[in-house]
Amino acid sequence: MRLVIVGGGITGLSLAYFLLEHKPSLDILILESEKKAGGKIWTDRVDGFLCEGGVNGFLDNRPKTLELVSKLSISPLRSNDNARKRYIYSKGKLNLLPESPPAFLTSDLLSIYGRLRVIGEMFVPKWKGGDETLAHFATRRLGREAYEKLIDPMASGIFAGDPEKMSLKSCFAKVYNLEQKYGSLIRGMIKLQKEAKKTGKKVGAGPGGTLTSFYDGMESMISALTSFLGKRLKTGSEVVSIDRKGINYVISLSDGTNREAEAVVCATPAFTTAAIVSSLDKNLSALLNEIFYPSVSVVCLGYKREKIQHNLKGFGFLIPFKEGRKILGTLWDSSIFPNRAPEGYVLLRTMLGGARRSDLALEHEQKLITLVMDELRDIMGITVQPNFAKVYTHRQGIPQYFPGHEQKVQQIAGICRDYKGFYVTGNAYGGIGVNDCIENSYKLAQRIMQGI
Repeated sequence: MRLVIVGGGITGLSLAYFLLEHKPSLDILILESEKKAGGKIWTDRVDGFLCEGGVNGFLDNRPKTLELVSKLSISPLRSNDNARKRYIYSKGKLNLLPESPPAFLTSDLLSIYGRLRVIGEMFVPKWKGGDETLAHFATRRLGREAYEKLIDPMASGIFAGDPEKMSLKSCFAKVYNLEQKYGSLIRGMIKLQKEAKKTGKKVGAGPGGTLTSFYDGMESMISALTSFLGKRLKTGSEVVSIDRKGINYVISLSDGTNREAEAVVCATPAFTTAAIVSSLDKNLSALLNEIFYPSVSVVCLGYKREKIQHNLKGFGFLIPFKEGRKILGTLWDSSIFPNRAPEGYVLLRTMLGGARRSDLALEHEQKLITLVMDELRDIMGITVQPNFAKVYTHRQGIPQYFPGHEQKVQQIAGICRDYKGFYVTGNAYGGIGVNDCIENSYKLAQRIMQGI
């Protein structure tokens, strides 16, 4: 049986790996439209600086990613202790995000009333309505102040999203389940902590884990996968349509050539898959087109360390929307991982755009660099010109999960079941992170093998 995977990002590559692990003789072809594979995992080495144009790392709390890394014989690199210190920009200054309950009680990030309102979460009744937005959930359970200063910037940092439109259940299932099971986040955490003492496992409402990458950046994983797959991977091969031909599928490429296969997996962004399957199934195409992708830009600036007054001992900072700044936040990359900047230099990585300011990410590169410099001058007091600058723009960056996303995914899966041997996968459906993509690829590989 021939199986074609359309899309050579981490989802498509890891899926191919898991399938071949099950059955090394399987006839697999991966078609990637770009000149190199990797999708949003894109590491760039320029003038001695190591810039992540997209994904910055993954959390080491999901076993499938670490298992894959081990099998590929590459060494994971955990972020250092600096990564534990995270800042929120509020009221004109950088405020250290509390790292423990006692620190939260004494922090002036929230007002006394705001802190008391968070503690009062224990007495808020459980939500019995439908799929609510993150903003509604956070305001209802934690209060408006905690939502604006804590939850809003977190949503911007992870999803580049707008909490007023994000589905709690689809974006933060762990938090949703905590309320549903225990009726309160705080009560649930207390019970989980008690269980953790017995089992020795760490628990939390958040994702947990340590940010992890590789010494030479996230593309190390892509390089290892492409090396393993060899000639099965064809880059520069843009698929324009998929149609049925009897029991097989015909995959048409932009160069006018066709490929036939008994099974096809679309591991491309939802909007790309929508265009590819438009002649196969218009209803499927329409559903896929409903998934919104805002634009996001990453601006990397390098400075001489001696020119930066801030100690840079931390992960970086995020900014609440209500502060009215033009950037989402800045990561101090050279403080998080080694090998990100030449000796005596630092690398700062700033994100712009997202669901609320998608248009901003598409501005001219020099305008974006100037904008970030202006913001960092106001926020961090950096007045000198950078020694290095590079911009990476993702015209359609991160898929957004709006209320009703779970039902939409179920509808998409239902249509795909009508086409034997046809599958869609990727970060538009069941999690946007590297861990989600790899775990979902592993599960899909099992499903495919069961059907062979």
